[in-house]
Order: sequence, then C-alpha cells, then structure tokens
Amino acid sequence: MKVIFIFFIFYFSHAQTKGIIKDSITGQPIAYVSVWVENENIGTTAEENGEFTINTNDQKKNLVFSVLGYERKVVKVSEAKLVSLSPSALELGEVVITNKKEKRQLEIGKTKSVIQEAFDNGPRMDAKFFPYQKEYKKTKWIQKVTILTDSKVEDATIKLHLYEVDEDGFPGEELLSKNYIVTLQKGIFKHKVDISEFNIQMPENGIFVAFEKLIIEKNKLEKAITDYNSNTTKKQITYSPLVLYNSVERDYLFSYSGGRWIKLTKEELNPYSTTRSVYEPNINLILTD
Repeated sequence: MKVIFIFFIFYFSHAQTKGIIKDSITGQPIAYVSVWVENENIGTTAEENGEFTINTNDQKKNLVFSVLGYERKVVKVSEAKLVSLSPSALELGEVVITNKKEKRQLEIGKTKSVIQEAFDNGPRMDAKFFPYQKEYKKTKWIQKVTILTDSKVEDATIKLHLYEVDEDGFPGEELLSKNYIVTLQKGIFKHKVDISEFNIQMPENGIFVAFEKLIIEKNKLEKAITDYNSNTTKKQITYSPLVLYNSVERDYLFSYSGGRWIKLTKEELNPYSTTRSVYEPNINLILTD
C-alpha cells in the first residue's frame, strides 16, 4: 500500500452560529446531529451534549438538521439557537428466524489500484456503491464493513451509513436501525466494523455505504499557520480521520452536501483527467452465509 497525495480543507474562524439540539418530547440533548447550510458545502456535527457551531451567521440562510431516529428539519439561521427534533415513527420489520452459519466469507469492493490517496473533503460525505451479483446468493448476509483511514487522533470517531437504492438510483432510506459510531485507531489502518447484529441482506438492487466525518472537538487538530509575507498568524483547524480513496473507472460519484445527495460527474470531480476515473472511498463489504 502506498499513500501519495493528501488534500486538506482548513477550517479557519469565520462568522459563526451556535445552538443546541434537543428531543422535542423529552427535552434531552441529541448527540451527533448533522447540521448543514442548505445547498452549500458548509456543515458540522453536534457534540454529545447537543451543542453545535457552524460557520455562517447569515440570518436569511437555512440550516438542515438530520440524524437517524428523528425527522429531518430545516430551520432559519435566525431561529437556530434552540432546535427541537421530533422522533421519527419507527417501523418494526418482521422478525425473521435465520440459520446464518458465518463460515463462508466473501469480501467485495476491492479495486486493482494499489495506490491510496488521502482526502479531506470537509463535511462532504461520499458514498460507495456495491452492485448485486448472482454469486452473492451463497453469502447474502452483510457481516462487516471495512474502511481504510489515516488518523492523527487516537480514538477518532466517524458515523457509518448504509443506504438502499431509491427509484432514481440515488442513496435512499437508511438500512441501519440506529446511529452507528465507529472508534478508530491512530495511524493508517484498515478497520473492520462488525454489523452482523442488524441482519442486513445484500439487496438485489445494490447498496450504498458511506462514512460520515464527525466535526466535533475530540476529532479536532489545531495548528498555527504563519504568513511571512503579511507577518500574520492564523489558526488552522482540521478534523481526523482522513479516509483513503482509490482511483476507479466510473462516470460519477454520489456525495451528500448541503443537506442533499448530489450526483457528481467525473468532469466535476477531476476536471483535468482524460480518463473515466473518479476517486471513491476505500470501503469494502464482507459477506457471509
């Protein structure tokens, strides 16, 4: 494995909006809510105590709040000091008795690329699509998700998402029944996340998998950057971990930004490339019987 490029998005101090997010029924704070400036690549994550800070104070703009288990909500910046989210109706699926053996395993999603590139796309969340293959019938259960990350922080955390495919081919409803926070080791590691408890079968129309970077204090790194031309110093803020990416032949990539999924073409992602390649996160699935 070889890592060659690192792209950073720096979080410098801007005009900010601060607030807290609570459950509309219990009044308790809600942790790790995703907060976006609507239709812009400006986002953050609520802390464990429900408090958030986002880099905008334009009172006319909208903020989008979303987290698994609650209804999505759009609120004006001017009204975002206290945001109440309503619990979503939980549809309990049919209980299925299975005879999973978990003796046979198949890892899918591997690429031929041996060069990993480290990207920090800021709050943007990129999804990797796994199409269904007939041979998956023998290993139809999703046992683990793997992801390759480079973290400068010990015990950095990210959020795991699995989505079904909607009628337009975009990521649709979430397949996990609860927020799934993953704790990562410091350094470059391939992490294997066991999700067998959710009893998810590989859908016949494929599945999207994404990891969401949590823009929270425990993941933050600060560094002083000096501009010697102007003799000024600014505080550079980055968030761990970096997710490693592969170059693959694909025409587009689905990304979540500004509170919605966007289909980015290879020309938008890599305007100087003459090939059909795009960069997608190094995520694999391990299937079992």
